[in-house]
Amino acid sequence: MKLNTARRHVREGTKNIVRNSWMTVASVGAVTTTLVLVGIFLTLMLNLNQLAQNIEDEVQMNVYIELTATQEEMDELEENISQVPNVTSVEFSSKEEELDKLVEDMGEELALFEQNNPLNDVFIVKAEEANQYKNILGQVTEMDAVDGVNYSQNTVERLLDFNRYARYIGIAFIGALLLTAIFLISNTIRMTIVARSEEISIMKLVGAKNSFIRWPFFVEGMLMGVLGSIIPITLVLAGYYYLYENVNDQISIPFVDLLPFNPFAWQISLLLLGIGVFIGIWGSVMSVRKFLKV
Repeated sequence: MKLNTARRHVREGTKNIVRNSWMTVASVGAVTTTLVLVGIFLTLMLNLNQLAQNIEDEVQMNVYIELTATQEEMDELEENISQVPNVTSVEFSSKEEELDKLVEDMGEELALFEQNNPLNDVFIVKAEEANQYKNILGQVTEMDAVDGVNYSQNTVERLLDFNRYARYIGIAFIGALLLTAIFLISNTIRMTIVARSEEISIMKLVGAKNSFIRWPFFVEGMLMGVLGSIIPITLVLAGYYYLYENVNDQISIPFVDLLPFNPFAWQISLLLLGIGVFIGIWGSVMSVRKFLKV
């Protein structure tokens, strides 16, 4: 595309926005409202994913070693566990260390067991992902010198289910909002096309190609998307910055930690800007395809 032609398309697209000022305001308002809700929902979803990831990182499998196991048998067991697919680390924890953890969690009363410690030595196993523990469990329980295996299976499965359903609901909600905004922009550009139908017909008669006629409308839609993304980006970033600076340090719930403002600010800004441009251009495409009958 030649530079002069590109300038003409941008100029005409900008003029269209000014000519249809009230409908433009309505469309930009719809995009703004949509992207504010999308931004809030994306912020929630990204932080929920971070929460789920934090919890998954803390999930571990405890492999209890038989009390009668020799050092040679323990070394062999550690080697066998480390060779199981998707196992990332195997750490030994003595029964004394396990008792210290219980005393720290449950209280000094358990210190009475120090002279006659009933606990097992343990291998603490970490996997690449939380959904891999179930397969690892099936292999480890069959190994020699294993007295038992424990990991929070129900908690892990519920966490994975919750994260999956939350993602599905979020995608459906965002999709519905985007369709609404696309519909409104499509109607705005449709009115522009109808109002200029005679002019477009003349352009066709003198040999103008369809692409030459369509480009100003694409530019118009893109500009409406960009304009509609400015306020949502500002509001979402301001709100998130306030939460991160004033609320994050006061959260005392385990695993709950907001994503750092940077690079989150860049990520959410680019996402909202990209969604705004997509909404605008797609709304233009729909209008031109359906109503540019020349």
